[in-house]
Amino acid sequence: MPRPPLLTGPAGPPGPAAPAAAVAARPGRTLARYRPRLAALAAGALPVLAFPAPGVAALAWVALVPGLLLMRAAPGAREAAVRGWWFGAGFILTGMSWLTRSIGPGLPLLAVVFGALQAGVGVAAWRLLRPPLTLRRALLAPVVVAAVWLTTEYARSWHALGGPWALLGATQWQHPAVLALASAGGIWLVSAAVVAVNTAVAVALTAVDPRPRAVAALFAAAVLAAGPLLFALRPAPPAAAAGGSGPAEVRIALVQPGIVDEPGARFEASARATAELVGRPPVDLVVWGESSTTADLDRDPATLARLRALSAATGAGLLAGEDARKSDGRISKDAVLVSPDGVVDRYRKIRLVPFGEYIPLRPVLGWVAGVSRAAGENRAPGADQHLLPAVDRSGRALPIGTLICFESAFPDMARTAARAGARVLVYQSSTSTFQRSWAPEQHVSLAAIRAAETGRPVVQGSLTGVSAAFDAQGRELARLGTDGTGALVVRLPLTAPGAATWYDRVGDVVPLTAVLVTAGAAAVAGAGWRRERRGPGPAGA
Repeated sequence: MPRPPLLTGPAGPPGPAAPAAAVAARPGRTLARYRPRLAALAAGALPVLAFPAPGVAALAWVALVPGLLLMRAAPGAREAAVRGWWFGAGFILTGMSWLTRSIGPGLPLLAVVFGALQAGVGVAAWRLLRPPLTLRRALLAPVVVAAVWLTTEYARSWHALGGPWALLGATQWQHPAVLALASAGGIWLVSAAVVAVNTAVAVALTAVDPRPRAVAALFAAAVLAAGPLLFALRPAPPAAAAGGSGPAEVRIALVQPGIVDEPGARFEASARATAELVGRPPVDLVVWGESSTTADLDRDPATLARLRALSAATGAGLLAGEDARKSDGRISKDAVLVSPDGVVDRYRKIRLVPFGEYIPLRPVLGWVAGVSRAAGENRAPGADQHLLPAVDRSGRALPIGTLICFESAFPDMARTAARAGARVLVYQSSTSTFQRSWAPEQHVSLAAIRAAETGRPVVQGSLTGVSAAFDAQGRELARLGTDGTGALVVRLPLTAPGAATWYDRVGDVVPLTAVLVTAGAAAVAGAGWRRERRGPGPAGA
């Protein structure tokens, strides 16, 4: 893997006057320096096993411990930062290994850049976990290390840097009791809980004094119990009442044509699966996957007529995925709601996939398209997020928050839709490029988290899988895997209009608090470093 410039010390070839013993010893010192760094790189891969598809979710609560111990054992803050960097690089390199299909040799560079964000975790772990581990530092370590980790996650979640992928809290997507934390503080609170428990375990393993060990054990137990306790004490989002201002439940069909590369054949496969719904129990909405048609429905009356006929035959609105060149000459990805009368409304994808749908700084990085499957042409992003005005089969309003593929990674977009009054969150997806990788399973897991965060049922309709549905607490109701085709019909209980989780109300308080804690810890550490340079001070943090 590429070696960051900060990873080397000032040493160069020994000068002419260097003693022979020093020359002989230098290779040994170099090997001793890089052995723990390579161990940190390998330790960074361990937490990835808790994500789908390996899915060993319980591992997440201890998977950071080997890396934290390597950072703790560093001889100084600089080396701890380097080990944190290598740990972060190993995490990104493994967790996003499937990106080699789209960015090719750019992945190691990506791992080095984003791995650097974890240097702060290394410094925090070294400063708070190194011996002698006092009671004060045992109390501070889980809070501060979790805050620094969360700050790095929040930083790399900025869309301009690629967006939130492989956030540690996503490892718990199959555990609604743990996801109760997400209803209070978003995925950020779940990530913070996982890191805090890992840090407490590291304290318990390394502290000599029994008091820090006891405090760490109690802290870890309290954090582990917080989610299930919140799940038990806080009722599920209130269900919609029958006969109210909208439906109490809906039936949605998710159409999955499978791997069909030719656009016309893909459209026909989706149309056949939709036609098979006729004569079966009625549905309220039919969802096709992202890029299910390459026709501009505003300029292709024949294709639009096919969709209108399918909507009339099923008695339901049809949400198509349009990936087409528009009248302005640019390509965009739209979710288009079609009724028997024509196009009702459309939403244009706002947050595009870096390299997959556009290349950042194309004049500089455009070469990536020549050595990978990166976008040969930038897609045009949309300008605003709004609900689509679907109706159920009885004509009652069913506003849906429709987002497209990668946008399921962004908590703020789901929260915006929920606050605007969405009754259901609908994601259209296509992960065919990454079909035989961990990406489809990682992607669908995000829908469960968005459901728990917003207290809204969520469906994801994918061209090639995974298509799935989740209730308002993030529990999976149905799925069609990457080897399946056809229409998956699911019945979704709806929450009452206006129902809101704590996260809906307060937003990103947790990561912003983590940023403040990180800044405060950095200021205190800086002051301590200046005192140490002036002379010896009292032992402790």
